[in-house]
Amino acid sequence: MSHVPHELTEEFPDQAETITRLKAQAPHFAKLAERYHVLNREIHRAETNVQPCSDVHMLELRRQRLTLKDEIAAILRDAA
Repeated sequence: MSHVPHELTEEFPDQAETITRLKAQAPHFAKLAERYHVLNREIHRAETNVQPCSDVHMLELRRQRLTLKDEIAAILRDAA
């Protein structure tokens, strides 16, 4: 399997334990993390031309991923 950049544990390497804990204990965080994962995979498939998409769609996907990442970062900050 190829390496997929931007996984949450790569984006927040010092928060890996907190991410795991919150996924198990906080349903809202788990939902955000799953949505991030799905978007990240979709972006990776588009970037590697497995499932190409338009530039406009790619920008929208990246914007959505960044919005989720910001929300996840805020939750991680509060959990620390």
